[in-house]
Amino acid sequence: MELKGISTAVTGGASGLGLATARRLVDAGAQVTLIDLPHSEGAAAAKELGSAAQFAAADITDPEQFAAALDVADERGGLRGIVHCAGAGRRMRILDNDGKAGSLEDFEFVIRLNLVGSFNALRLGAERIARHDEIDGERGAIVLTASVAAFEGQIGQINYTASKAGIVGMTVTAARDLASRNIRVCTIAPGIMDTPLLARLREDVRASLEKSVPSPSRLGKPSEFGQLACSILENGYLNGETIRLDGAIRMAPR
Repeated sequence: MELKGISTAVTGGASGLGLATARRLVDAGAQVTLIDLPHSEGAAAAKELGSAAQFAAADITDPEQFAAALDVADERGGLRGIVHCAGAGRRMRILDNDGKAGSLEDFEFVIRLNLVGSFNALRLGAERIARHDEIDGERGAIVLTASVAAFEGQIGQINYTASKAGIVGMTVTAARDLASRNIRVCTIAPGIMDTPLLARLREDVRASLEKSVPSPSRLGKPSEFGQLACSILENGYLNGETIRLDGAIRMAPR
């Protein structure tokens, strides 16, 4: 799919992986709608990116808000591509230090945000992409975001791991389901990325994380995530695949 001139939406677009992806898309000539929470820096980010970008505020777990934000993108020439980056974690254990059962609320919160939010991106995004005519044999593509935690979840990540493994599990099913509409679906499973969250860590902690990555022995760059997301949108034969972007890291238990 040619990116120049198409309408795209990036969730979690106000910062981190989402903003880096939006920059790549704008550089490639796409129109980009940043979707993020109302209190985010989405409006400022869109202004920074220039006339090719706009901001639509929404909670991805709220179907009406999310649908309205995707409509904003769809009105800009017809939505063709979605990169769904929004999500978060909340540390929890199956049993706490006193041997009591872990928080069901913390488990459900992360599942709803990461997994239900991703399904919302699939169903609401596909609904809009499917309205448009095919271009070169496809109508569009959706890129989801999982994590290497989907494969090697660490202690304290039971909720996060379950949510990201669910996204990996949905990928090929979604690709097969939407094949009749000529809409492709792929997922990126990033490793340790140099996002604003990690920027707050002490230098010695960052150095330890970098050392844990086999090659290149550093944190991943958000721009590298954006580069891969754009490549997936562009490559019409790439479908139903989860791609690890992790420098060959395999996470230890802790």
